Amino acid sequence: MAEGKPQTHFEVRHYVKVWGILMVLLAVSVLGPLMEIPLLTLITAFGIAIVKILMVAANFMHLKFEIRYIWFLLTAALLAMLVLFMGLLPDITKHEGANWENCMVTQSCVKQRM
Repeated sequence: MAEGKPQTHFEVRHYVKVWGILMVLLAVSVLGPLMEIPLLTLITAFGIAIVKILMVAANFMHLKFEIRYIWFLLTAALLAMLVLFMGLLPDITKHEGANWENCMVTQSCVKQRM
């Protein structure tokens, strides 16, 4: 068993409170698509996901107690991911071109596999 100081009642209550907030956010993100509004669903899903990521990182991974360079590294990684996504976005969303065929739109790849 790992030795360390025992958790105080305040620390346990804090973790239970964070867990409760995460459960409410989970319920909202699951119930959001039932409204069948695509834009609202995307905004709430990604917004809630970002809030949940930050809450878990700050509280359960104890990043709020760590030195600032960890937050710098986390921010740099997220920015690198965003740059990569934005760089690939034209290739993902392109539906026409000289050497491009989106077989899912024309259903030609479905016919080829049957």
